[in-house]
Amino acid sequence: MHEFKLPAMSCGHCVQAVTEAAHEVDPQAKVEVDLGGKQARVESSQPRERFVQALKEAGYTPA
Repeated sequence: MHEFKLPAMSCGHCVQAVTEAAHEVDPQAKVEVDLGGKQARVESSQPRERFVQALKEAGYTPA
């Protein structure tokens, strides 16, 4: 399980964008996004760094 703090998340569109970015890395990943807590949890066997890069490219740099 990878956990990311994403301070740039502020709306439902952000949740969708973060989920889509994670699924680009691993289409089978289980993604849980907590908008209020500004964090995301991704269950996947893919390396954390791949998700960090995908999130950055989507505009949500993990803190």
